[in-house]
Amino acid sequence: MTQIRSLDQLVTDLKGQPSRRVAVAAGHDENTIQAAARAAAEDIADVTLVGDRGRIESLCRQFDLDAGVFTVVDEEDEARAGAEAVRLVRDGEADVLMKGLIGTDKYMRLILDKEKGLLPPKAVLSHVTVLDVPAYRQVHDKLLFVGDVAIIPEPDLPTKLKIVQYVTDAAHAFGIDEPKVALLAATEKVNPKMTACVDAAIITQMNRRGQLQGAVIDGPLALDVATSPEACEIKGLASPVEGAADCLVFPNIETGNVFYKGMTILGGAKLAAAVVGTTAPCVLTSRADSEESKFLSIAMGCRLAR
Repeated sequence: MTQIRSLDQLVTDLKGQPSRRVAVAAGHDENTIQAAARAAAEDIADVTLVGDRGRIESLCRQFDLDAGVFTVVDEEDEARAGAEAVRLVRDGEADVLMKGLIGTDKYMRLILDKEKGLLPPKAVLSHVTVLDVPAYRQVHDKLLFVGDVAIIPEPDLPTKLKIVQYVTDAAHAFGIDEPKVALLAATEKVNPKMTACVDAAIITQMNRRGQLQGAVIDGPLALDVATSPEACEIKGLASPVEGAADCLVFPNIETGNVFYKGMTILGGAKLAAAVVGTTAPCVLTSRADSEESKFLSIAMGCRLAR
């Protein structure tokens, strides 16, 4: 499998593959419907909009979209629209779920529903973001897979193991055979008083003993030595990540959220994101996310569903 090194390359690669089926919960949202129309027009996805047909048709006229590229399931109520979109995925009639004009709390409750949702028993729900950072790609010619920046506030050691697995699996889906995973902390020294350092050291040792496979894992690592070979050289740090991480695992949601927003707002990064740990990828974008981010998140969901 060819390694996907940019989000533009992801889109190009998907155009040559069979389309995946995307079900949009409450699909009468203007950014979402534009992103979904683009995904359908570019043969990335077959899209079903579950939502208010009248509002969907009005938005298509407003933005000069071809309503014929969608399958529309008419449902005005956002909760019922969300439940029907989840059902389509659960019953195998769609491969990817996407949030439209439905509240995040309602969307997540539907996913987490023990009887009718998409989370397997004892599974851990998490969030993986793919960042296409111009400066990082210029130096390393690759993407960054990061977690968790949106769902898990303070992951404990078992939860961090799941996050490591999720970012590793996402990197594999993008053609990286053995991704370099950096477990981030404020320092690359093991400080027994810092939970982030202790957890990272344990996970690193598990990887070295073969308990965690499919990736090269090292930590604790400060952000500079995780992403810069020069920083490793200056600090005299020998790390198998070599200052060129494919994946970053954050110690808590604050560090992860600040990092990804800093990269997008100040660093000019493009992003795609999905909820994972579920039986199918679930696209959960912010209200502030652009149409492009939503389109790229559809593309990521389709890639993970393969």
